[in-house]
Amino acid sequence: MNLELNGKVALVSGGSKGIGKAVARRLGLEGANVAIAARSEKTLHDTANELAEETGQRILPIITDTGDDQSVRAMVDTAHHEFGQIDILVNSAAVPGGGNRPPKLDDITAEAFWSDMNVKVLGYLRAAQAVAPHMITQGWGRIINISGLGARSSGSTIGSMRNVSVSALTKNLADELGPHGINVTVVHPGMTFTERSPDMFKARADTENISIEEAELQFNNGNSIRHLVTAEEVADVITFLASPRSIAINGDAIAAGGGVGTAIHY
Repeated sequence: MNLELNGKVALVSGGSKGIGKAVARRLGLEGANVAIAARSEKTLHDTANELAEETGQRILPIITDTGDDQSVRAMVDTAHHEFGQIDILVNSAAVPGGGNRPPKLDDITAEAFWSDMNVKVLGYLRAAQAVAPHMITQGWGRIINISGLGARSSGSTIGSMRNVSVSALTKNLADELGPHGINVTVVHPGMTFTERSPDMFKARADTENISIEEAELQFNNGNSIRHLVTAEEVADVITFLASPRSIAINGDAIAAGGGVGTAIHY
């Protein structure tokens, strides 16, 4: 299937590692030029050079803190100035979850809550606010918000709250921007294999006094396909949603966790 992404311009926050990096790679391989944004300068530039060589597309690194209004506006202004357009926004910048045990009720602090919400939820909102006028002018756009299956399960109070908030943000943006040719969707990855995963396997093995192979098997058995979904596999879903082919999907949540939990969603 031709995803019709050749010549499009994408902006991916959190694009230096993990799912964001995998998305930038896939978009580049499909013919899009991509601006990637993150806070770590060295990692960001290393990733940009790697992806540019691999994809043959222009990969523009932009140092950005999505927790800061001015930084987000500067990110969008830079991307638009350099490329002349922004067709796709993938919001992926967030405090990583899933690696450590979430705090219990007594240990949750206002500082931790607001830090998480500011970077992810408000960060996504800031980016959408800055990008939307450009997309409205051109009459087309795609915004994909990366949330997480914590939106559908308990176990991490702050994690669930931030992910549900991203879903609510997505639907509101979709209803407002849809008439302008802009589709907005949210993707819920489950536990995903990224650069962090080997350390997570080792940490669980050490904690439970089991082998690393046994720890990896536990992660694989966390969904119904008995395979720990990779960042690249999540990126395939996001890349479709970023394409003109996804016109029929707007305001909806797409799970990309390999079948987690027993709830029926309809």
